[in-house]
Amino acid sequence: MFSNIGVPGLILILIVALVIFGPNKLPEIGRAFGKSIREFKKATDGIADDIKGEIKEDISEAKKESISLKK
Repeated sequence: MFSNIGVPGLILILIVALVIFGPNKLPEIGRAFGKSIREFKKATDGIADDIKGEIKEDISEAKKESISLKK
């Protein structure tokens, strides 16, 4: 996601954030940003786990059907 920004870009972003929000608000904003990213990752992991579970169920059903067709 941030692979194309580079060090100079990050420094510029930090300077702009410092000017806009001030030094007292930056830690609070950083914590809120980190918490939001963590919650987003948890949600996407949950969705991925649900999809994997559905696929496993479909595969097991398909195997049962193929076994019953062979008989």
